[in-house]
Amino acid sequence: MPPFSFMLCADDYALAPGVSRGILEAIAAGRLTATSAMTNMPSWPSAARGLAGFADRADVGVHLNLTCGAPLGSMPGFARGGAFPKIGAVVAGALFGRLPEVEIRAEITRQIDAFVEAMGRPPDFIDGHQHVQVLRGVRRWLMEDMVRRGWAGEVWLRDSGDRWSALLARRVEAFKAAEIATLSLGFAAMAGSMGMGVNRGFSGFSSFDDRRCYAVDFATYLSAPGRRHLVMCHPGHADRELAKLGEIEESRQSELAFLLSDGFSAVLKARGARLARWNGFA
Repeated sequence: MPPFSFMLCADDYALAPGVSRGILEAIAAGRLTATSAMTNMPSWPSAARGLAGFADRADVGVHLNLTCGAPLGSMPGFARGGAFPKIGAVVAGALFGRLPEVEIRAEITRQIDAFVEAMGRPPDFIDGHQHVQVLRGVRRWLMEDMVRRGWAGEVWLRDSGDRWSALLARRVEAFKAAEIATLSLGFAAMAGSMGMGVNRGFSGFSSFDDRRCYAVDFATYLSAPGRRHLVMCHPGHADRELAKLGEIEESRQSELAFLLSDGFSAVLKARGARLARWNGFA
């Protein structure tokens, strides 16, 4: 395989203090080129301050969240009892056209505003927790919010889909990747019609099973790369906040340990891969 560049993005910044701390360690070590933040989470204001010195080291984006924690405003139809629904309910709502447009549009605006207020600038990109940004309805409402802000051509979007041949070449969590690719159909075309760029090629789907060797899985993520390939990852330290949320813990620590190891550099060298930021592609 000829040499290629790829973006490596750590999802879930601000999910919990330990996750944010681990991501900052990986950025400082030069092992990440992007991270996306969950601006609805309680630790976001303090976590945002931690990002201040890393703007020249990695792209920083909004990790649009509709499935974890609580919304930033009232959503009586969508987040009953003040908590977001599970991803299955959100996907079903999108497929059947039953998502409450007014409520979700308002929450998209609030989460983006929370980023701008804390960071003093627009995000470099926007993606989504559990890939909610690609869902029917949500994708349009998000893109229209970005156009309204004048961000077309300035802020890029994550396309969570990829070519079927690439999904089969990687094999790791191929069924999950195919499900998301199906939900993502038409996303890149819609973004392009609104003047927004997207990555071309996407991988990083994980079983979050700590018994698997993450180094082996990571090597497969670099198979069949796209022209502007993006790999997602989920590194971090475990802490009480993460445990309370019922989120994955052990595999986050395994991912972080690998990223900070010599084994990470060895995999990149063996694959002829180079880390890049969005603007590092021709």
